[in-house]
Amino acid sequence: MNTVARWIGTRLGRYLTRQSTRSCVYCAWPMDPDKLAACLRPGDVLLVEGNTRISSAIKYLTQSTWSHAALFVGAQAGPHGADGRPLCLIEADIELGVHAVGLATFKGLHCQICRPVGMTPEEVRRVCDFALQRLGQQYDLKNIVDLARYLLPTPPVPTRWRRRMLALGSGDPTRAICSTLIAQCFESVRYPILPMIRTVHLLDPDHVDHVREILHVRHYSLYVPRDFDVSPYFQVIKPTLATGFDYHALTWDDPATVPAQSSGASRYQVTSRSAVALMR
Repeated sequence: MNTVARWIGTRLGRYLTRQSTRSCVYCAWPMDPDKLAACLRPGDVLLVEGNTRISSAIKYLTQSTWSHAALFVGAQAGPHGADGRPLCLIEADIELGVHAVGLATFKGLHCQICRPVGMTPEEVRRVCDFALQRLGQQYDLKNIVDLARYLLPTPPVPTRWRRRMLALGSGDPTRAICSTLIAQCFESVRYPILPMIRTVHLLDPDHVDHVREILHVRHYSLYVPRDFDVSPYFQVIKPTLATGFDYHALTWDDPATVPAQSSGASRYQVTSRSAVALMR
């Protein structure tokens, strides 16, 4: 029975990780791989707005732009890819398991960097080593329920239950979809992401520090990509700004130069890097 379930799960995973055929009218601005490469440092978390079938469900359930996350470890991840660039990111994938990818994998997609602050070089190395040691790890896809829920991109689930729906079952498919691997990496050095905070009042009210906040580790299976974005402990890096942005150098379209419509045409199409607009 497990063999049959695993066979079905493997094909479900393959279907969900394929690029979606739905067109997006309001597409986010795609990131330049060269600018990403210039900004990334080992230990950085790269958030990605994916375009696969499963991405829509994850973005809906987490109420976020981000559907995927990868950990930047540098050139030590493996040999160079087909584009000649080093494989420098570790990600968890339903179909391929834990593997190394290059920046070209996310070319044309909206990306953002989240950087941990205050970590020592040794701690950064330990975080990266934790991920590197798990290269080649495969996920058991026999839990069909964990995968079938993503066949419906926008399930009719109340807002307060959507995040919990992601963690339903907490099986291998869930760990591959969510940011479990990266959360475990930072947990290995006790670096906080979004811990639960409990306020403790000491018995001595005259003590200078009579109220303390105690952090409790949130289970890693409950982390999703957006948590790194909203975490107060990660700095958001936008490559376009970090590499030197001068809005004076932008080239704007002059509406006066747009060709007039012919009398027989009902509409014309204007294409840009970020969106496609149909104007009547």
